Amino acid sequence: MKRTWIHHAIIVNEGRRFAGSVVIEGEKIQEVIEGDGKPAADCEEEIDAQGCFLLPGVIDDHVHFRDPGQTYKESMVSGCAAAASGGYTNVLIMPNTVPAMDGETLNDPEAPGAGEVMGAGYTGVIDYLQHYEAVHGVKLPVNYDLCVCASKGRAGHEATEVDKWRRYMPGEDIAGKDACQLAHPVTAISDDGSAVTPEILDQVLANTKESGLYLIEHCEHHDTGAVNEGPVSRELGVPGIPEDTELNIVARDIEKVRETGVHVHFQHVSTAISFEAIRAAKAEGLPITCETAPHYIALSDEALLKYGTLAKMNPPLRSEADRKATIEAIADGTVDLLATDHAPHTLDEKRLGFLEAPNGIIGLECAYGVCHKVLVDGGFISDKRLIELMSTEPMKLMGHAPTDITALLDAQQDGTGEGNRVLDLRTIGDAEEIGLAVLDTAKSWTVDPERFHSTARNTPFGGWRVSGLPLATIIGKSLAFSRL
Repeated sequence: MKRTWIHHAIIVNEGRRFAGSVVIEGEKIQEVIEGDGKPAADCEEEIDAQGCFLLPGVIDDHVHFRDPGQTYKESMVSGCAAAASGGYTNVLIMPNTVPAMDGETLNDPEAPGAGEVMGAGYTGVIDYLQHYEAVHGVKLPVNYDLCVCASKGRAGHEATEVDKWRRYMPGEDIAGKDACQLAHPVTAISDDGSAVTPEILDQVLANTKESGLYLIEHCEHHDTGAVNEGPVSRELGVPGIPEDTELNIVARDIEKVRETGVHVHFQHVSTAISFEAIRAAKAEGLPITCETAPHYIALSDEALLKYGTLAKMNPPLRSEADRKATIEAIADGTVDLLATDHAPHTLDEKRLGFLEAPNGIIGLECAYGVCHKVLVDGGFISDKRLIELMSTEPMKLMGHAPTDITALLDAQQDGTGEGNRVLDLRTIGDAEEIGLAVLDTAKSWTVDPERFHSTARNTPFGGWRVSGLPLATIIGKSLAFSRL
């Protein structure tokens, strides 16, 4: 088999970076070499990775794959392919599937989406998604965790029952699980798309505390409006959404965290006033984390005038002042991580108009480039900090350990030696847990949605010139995706 030597890369590790190289044989990663050492055997191809980074894979704790129930928008296959193309090695799948990922048993094969699950021999969405590869005879190119609904049917009226989904959590019923169930655990709770309703909030927080998971909260609620309230909404003649619809949920939940001690993670925070509240809560020592998304740092509501419904989000794009405040919150450490909120829709759906078109855009395949362009090229944060925000920090939130290349080198060579050390992945028993990405931080490229691996094309970033390109994604011993 062909051997390829990728050399002169900068290997980024927790608290350390060093020069090194990677050897690929066929589609398998065989060696990681520290320093300027040579491969154990001759290689037919050499690739100079000068200026590129080898790092723990990019992680997204907030994606929507429309499988089951809406696979015309995105399937697990196309969504995972998009993730691998974007440098992602692990994603957390939100529970707004059809049927909802709530732990309930399916009984009616005629219900939307239920026939696909029951026809595969499963009575629950969680089991079905855990066994997706076996059901469909595919190998997905990224690792994934699952998020369980906070409410039954994600309807907001009745909290889900811990006993119906506890066994899917890490460390639960290990002896009774197969390898697929162990590989794709439930690691969070959310009603993403909607904030947890007041009528069940206390019970959901009690469930969160009992299970030991964390609550991912959609930090906004509104009953009317389609875009941010302000000059742009008035120019468009579209009902506006006040910015305090976000703060109301953030402030409410901060108070509940103060009462219960439950870890709450706020999704896609978008307003200055919300960041102020979160910043103060963190200073108080409360167990609160938050994320924002590439579109909130790159676009304001003025983008609606140019991109129309391709820029319609939930929460909506906010004012230019809010966009700048979001970048400031990233720079000062208030924001813990960056997530895409990857939300596939058809272009026909997006053409329905501001009141009818669904919210959201796809983001997995251009997120790193957009964030690098705005944040690193803009001088707000370093390359290293961007890697933390998109890799190690979301991995920690999801309860996983980022791949520690130094530790693997130390373990394989008894912790001795500096300089030319070789990590032979063929000898590592749990290598499937390894997730790495190769990034060219200097590469400038143009976003072309027609070349995306995602089924969907709903993005305002088409034609944008961005910087930083994922070159390869490595899962375990396999090259899951490559532009090399």
